Amino acid sequence: MKDIIQSIIEESIELKRGFINKNIDLIIRGGEKIADSLVSGRKILIFGNGGSAADAQHLAAEFVNRFRIERPPLAALALTTDTSILTSIGNDYSFDDIFYKQILALGRAGDVAIGISTSGNSKNVIKAINAAKETGMFTIGFTGRGGKLASCAEMVFAVESDITARIQEVHITLGHILCDLVDRKLFPDKF
Repeated sequence: MKDIIQSIIEESIELKRGFINKNIDLIIRGGEKIADSLVSGRKILIFGNGGSAADAQHLAAEFVNRFRIERPPLAALALTTDTSILTSIGNDYSFDDIFYKQILALGRAGDVAIGISTSGNSKNVIKAINAAKETGMFTIGFTGRGGKLASCAEMVFAVESDITARIQEVHITLGHILCDLVDRKLFPDKF
């Protein structure tokens, strides 16, 4: 069991290190894009399924409440939390529409849409990202090796792994880094 634990943590560390080294400039641009959107009075809409839904909620909470510093709340919504909206859309239309319809209702030009899909092929995430682009939102995809999400989001963070747990670990690390960069850009005097 100790060897298994050591193997898991080493794999996670190496995947994160490789991801950061490959994407460091893109991560900086992502933090700047999110900060610029927020400073201009726009918001972040975040969505995904399963563990990615939990990551969407986690990151929205970091922006709305606080991350590392005391600062004013930042406008972010997880589109994964309202069971009445999710179930009514899923029942009346299709599960593929649960994020799409929320993007149409809540998204505005200049907002940022972050779609999370470890496979990169979640139909509801792809449909919402495409709708966000049509609305004039800036679109970011968090994915595994890419999938269809990599071809439709304007900024793509692809994790080179086929193991869902490892991909999710990189995604939440990336999300935390983006939160930190946004805080530093918007509130430099707090650091």
